[in-house]
Amino acid sequence: MGEEKKGFFRRLVAGLSKTRDNIVSGIDSIFSGFSSIDEDFYEEIEEILVMGDIGINATTKIIERLKEQVKEQHIKEPAACKQLLIDSIKRQMDVGETAYEFENRKSVVLMIGVNGVGKTTSVGKLAGKLKDQGKKVLLAAADTFRAAAGEQLTQWAHRAGVDLIGGQEGADPAAIVYDAVQAAKARNVDVLLCDTAGRLHNKKNLMEELKKIYRVLEREYPEAYLETLVVLDGTTGQNALAQARQFAEVAHVTGIILTKLDGTAKGGIAVAIQSELDIPVKYIGVGETIDDLQKFDSEQFVNALFDVKEE
Repeated sequence: MGEEKKGFFRRLVAGLSKTRDNIVSGIDSIFSGFSSIDEDFYEEIEEILVMGDIGINATTKIIERLKEQVKEQHIKEPAACKQLLIDSIKRQMDVGETAYEFENRKSVVLMIGVNGVGKTTSVGKLAGKLKDQGKKVLLAAADTFRAAAGEQLTQWAHRAGVDLIGGQEGADPAAIVYDAVQAAKARNVDVLLCDTAGRLHNKKNLMEELKKIYRVLEREYPEAYLETLVVLDGTTGQNALAQARQFAEVAHVTGIILTKLDGTAKGGIAVAIQSELDIPVKYIGVGETIDDLQKFDSEQFVNALFDVKEE
């Protein structure tokens, strides 16, 4: 494990401490409190997982898998279930290798999210990460609805050392994406990152706006691989899940960025989103600096959640 990953793992362990208190301490007390594995034992675990925002769907699958393994391996001791439970949660969350396909191709990444979730910041951080990987990155400021978004993105562009197109307040987002596509082609850009607005309370407008953007991309840049990432605030728990569901109705969402996981007891929502919507969490944010946005790694996440030491 590289230094950057190690540092991130330590931050993740620290950041998930509230979630850990919320979920893991409860589970540990069940493991030590029960002398045999029976329905009550499973029900208690189930309750803690659901209360920990892991969601009904994921919890049911996790418990079913746990029961299967207990049977197969003739396990009698509740304490012996802990590792099985950890492995079962990891399996629920594994995103697989193809999740980051866009990094290896000419691509456009649309980032959507409501105000206040850390969307523009995430766009900036992702730009920095891709540039560090040696990619040629261009930013498009197509969130023209919020005055500060353009300025904020300009600062991130400077910080990451990448070019920016757009940023005029009130301009047509699809027109900015059009300009950005022409620039991306002319400059032979690897990844075009677009910051787009996400006004869920007015879903019809949002839908129209996204349709126009998708049309521009299909017409002008058909060769580009399209990734649509929704940015959600981890501290909002079930509300983040509801938002993800609504965005999935209006856009071809291919992944989730979950921010602010360091300040919340609701980190379990990462498991729920994946399971309930079948949309992978691809990046997570646990703080303010550019290194605090990292690819989601189920192994790492669940180890940090249960405070399992990483090699």
